[in-house]
Amino acid sequence: MQTREKLHTCKTCEKSFSEKSILLRHTKTHTGEKIHSCKTCEKTFSQSSDLMIHMRIHTGERPYSCKTCGKSFNQSGHLMAHQRIHTGERPYSCTTCGKTFSQGSNLLSHMRCHTGEKPHVCKTRGERFTTSAPLKIHTASHTGERPHPCQACGKTFTTRCNLLRHMRMHTGEKPYVCETCGERFTLSTSLKSHKTIHKGEKPYHCKTCGKMFRQSHHLSLNMKTHKQQKS
Repeated sequence: MQTREKLHTCKTCEKSFSEKSILLRHTKTHTGEKIHSCKTCEKTFSQSSDLMIHMRIHTGERPYSCKTCGKSFNQSGHLMAHQRIHTGERPYSCTTCGKTFSQGSNLLSHMRCHTGEKPHVCKTRGERFTTSAPLKIHTASHTGERPHPCQACGKTFTTRCNLLRHMRMHTGEKPYVCETCGERFTLSTSLKSHKTIHKGEKPYHCKTCGKMFRQSHHLSLNMKTHKQQKS
């Protein structure tokens, strides 16, 4: 089988490409050039393909659909990550503790538990966070901004993720399925807690009395009894 000879080389990093057009696209990663502009919000992009994906935010287009549950996505990568909910695939593994993840981004966030890295900084108070999501929620506490409204009941949310979770109350959608018994859940955390029933796991440990619990809120209730006994 013949392979294309890589003739076009980047002068900055010396990486080689088989086509000049690919080299030109790559070069923009070094220059930071963003020539493709969104006519709706004026956000700019270095590649036309990135602009096309971005436009789906405004148009609402979600061309990639899950064949298992019918949920649709605006990017193929998001569909692939979602499908791992159904397959149970967790291809990303932490080299420190062995914990596995369905998405690479979740692994990167997890690694900060070991490294202590907190790269996301609040510009108002300087507080640092391991991921961007809690920073957004924290920043909203300063601004009071809740830009994501529910079209069904009008309730507003600081993040789109929280809105999507809330919407399942209206739609009845339960995308997280237990592979053992088939029970469905609206939240991934609920499924995770449920799975401990089948595995017999009790990962939450009370440091005061030594009791073990399957769910974090059971531990919290137990801790309250200790506080009441002390008071």
